[in-house]
Parts: sequence; structure tokens; C-alpha cells
Amino acid sequence: MARTRSTGRRTGETIQAPDKIAVTLIVNGVERRLELAPWTTLLDTLRDRLDLTGTKKGCDHGQCGACTVLVDGIRINSCLTLAVMKDGAAVTTIEGLAQGDVLHPLQQAFIDHDAFQCGYCTPGQICSAVGLMGEGRAKTADDIRELMSGNICRCGAYPNIVAAIQAARKEV
Repeated sequence: MARTRSTGRRTGETIQAPDKIAVTLIVNGVERRLELAPWTTLLDTLRDRLDLTGTKKGCDHGQCGACTVLVDGIRINSCLTLAVMKDGAAVTTIEGLAQGDVLHPLQQAFIDHDAFQCGYCTPGQICSAVGLMGEGRAKTADDIRELMSGNICRCGAYPNIVAAIQAARKEV
């Protein structure tokens, strides 16, 4: 008797993955229809296919937070997310936070509080902080530090990042 895999197919059968899958994403308010390989990450889709390079590729393992974006208002690591899994979702990147020439209050707070040095982690920090504020759980500086712990800043601008988030929370 032949063993079966969880797919119900016989052992030894080859399963062919499709070359491309149609995916629709609403990115920064604009509907984008794409044909993507099923293994394409949301990060690579944003950077390589949509030319939105504000979202950074850091560790590519979900450990640094440089790739953080908002999907339907929830902060996620885009390097760990397949784009096909987010078909139909609203994706907000750092490029989509400002309204024309008016910065999002958190972007302005990062400037006002000098919450970056090299700036590489800044887009992920800001997107994560926007999501954090939307969650409504960050009441204290300790809460902010804990809830932002998935976003690493190699320059060590943490005190200024916390100050910027606290200031922006009052404006939003």
C-alpha cells in the first residue's frame, strides 16, 4: 500500500508550483496588480517590483525589524511574509505615511527628537511605532521599549526613539 503525504498524493509524485500567481495589493492607497512567483516575499515585491525602497532588507530572518510595514494596519516583518498571502490587503510603507508634503506626526517627531543616526532602521522603526500606537497598548516608556523590542537600532538611538513615540502619541 502506498504512503500518502498530507496533500493526499502518492509518495514520489512531483508537485509543480505555478510560475506566477496573480496578486492584488493596495499599496499606499494605490491598487497594484502583479504576477509574482509564489515564493516572492512582500519585502522583495515592494523593493524590486514596486520600487519602494524605503522598506529595508536587514537580516532577512525577521529579527531586526528593518522591513516592518503595516498590513491592514498591523505591523509585520515583510521579509517573512509571502506576497501571495496578502492578496487584497492594504499595505502601508514609509512612503505612504506622509500626506503630500505634510509628514506623519511620527515622522516629524523622529526629526524633532533626533531619533535616528544612520537612518537605516528608521523606516521600520516608524512603521512599527505607527502600528504600536494603533494597538493602543503603549501607555508608558517601558511599554514602548518592550513593544518596540523587535526593531533593532545598531546606532543606539533608543532613548530618542522612545521620546519621539511618546511625543507623537500626544498628537495622534
